[in-house]
Amino acid sequence: MLQSRQTLTTLSRAAYRARFRHGFRPLRWVMKAAVLREVDRPLEIEEVQLDDPGPREVLIRTGATGVCHSDLHFIEGKYSIVMPAVLGHEAAGTVEAVGSQVTYLRPGDTVITCLSVFCGHCDRCLSGRPNLCHREDVVRGPNEASRLRQGDTPITQMAQISSFAEQMLVHENATVKVRDDVPFEQLALIGCGVTTGVGAALNTAKVEPGSTVAVIGCGGVGLSVIQGAILAGALRVIAIDSVETKLTMAREFGATDVIDASSGDVVKKIRDLTNGGVDYSFEAIGKKETAEQAFDMLTAGGTATIIGMIPQGVKIELDGASFLRERKIQGSSMGSNRFRIDMPRYIEFYLQGRLKLDQMVSQRMKLEQVNEAFEDMKQGNVARTVITFS
Repeated sequence: MLQSRQTLTTLSRAAYRARFRHGFRPLRWVMKAAVLREVDRPLEIEEVQLDDPGPREVLIRTGATGVCHSDLHFIEGKYSIVMPAVLGHEAAGTVEAVGSQVTYLRPGDTVITCLSVFCGHCDRCLSGRPNLCHREDVVRGPNEASRLRQGDTPITQMAQISSFAEQMLVHENATVKVRDDVPFEQLALIGCGVTTGVGAALNTAKVEPGSTVAVIGCGGVGLSVIQGAILAGALRVIAIDSVETKLTMAREFGATDVIDASSGDVVKKIRDLTNGGVDYSFEAIGKKETAEQAFDMLTAGGTATIIGMIPQGVKIELDGASFLRERKIQGSSMGSNRFRIDMPRYIEFYLQGRLKLDQMVSQRMKLEQVNEAFEDMKQGNVARTVITFS
């Protein structure tokens, strides 16, 4: 079985599809995965079993997965998850097997996964907001077998994806079929960070041409917000961060101005730069103080969009009088995406040179180096680390 799995991972996508056409199948679903067992402890590389695909589920060989700050929140205990768990949610790969009722995909297809798995028939889906789906029948129930396990012990699947693993078992509505001539590393970034950031600008806030925009936090999501604002036609895009290398990257990704947050009084600097405040602000860090700054730096009628995952239980404080000037604050879930529409468009933007993805991949690592990737993230040294699978 291990030999068969190793053979599969070395094939090109075209050869891989050809082997499925000739009836090749692995005998069992066993894989390596990075398992979270305790808060504030390194992930452990272990063997994990996958169940067979259910009627509407697909098994995917992971090609690449991004290391996202959202994963770090669970490691640090800022958000809770039942452990043991396999983290990771920003990924792309190749379909290996499909359930009996799957018609959208077939083995050999290239897919991007998305945590915005949708049912297609709840009120959120039917009103055009599938990213807020109630997920009535796209997850396994408490009386059903876990998708991931070790012997008799169920393993929690983060965001119904769990991409820090050689394979993923997901509902078909957590995938979008895409062209197969784009590297997995770039496709993976579209699976979360790019869709979250670009979508926050285009879909959630609906940035208007000629407007002014401020982006707090210039990691992978913040850089994507900058690009989304430029695609929307913003006149000025002001990047805010305390790390010099990130401000340099922000300029490379199109920011017209940068502000070093470590020098203090960010709101005053924004007001001085813009003659009173910005039309749109985006918080892409997940802190109480930066969320409050995002609201305070708005001009009359402006909108603050909070993207970062503010820790559970943390409250933000706003001056009530500010609402008299029609200032607004809102959240954004995965860029208010309709991912089967949005993600193929983002691929085309990339191929046209209008969306920078190559520059966002700061480094490539193997699954065994996942803990190093999180350390680099904490140091602020990278836009995105991508874990690749041969």
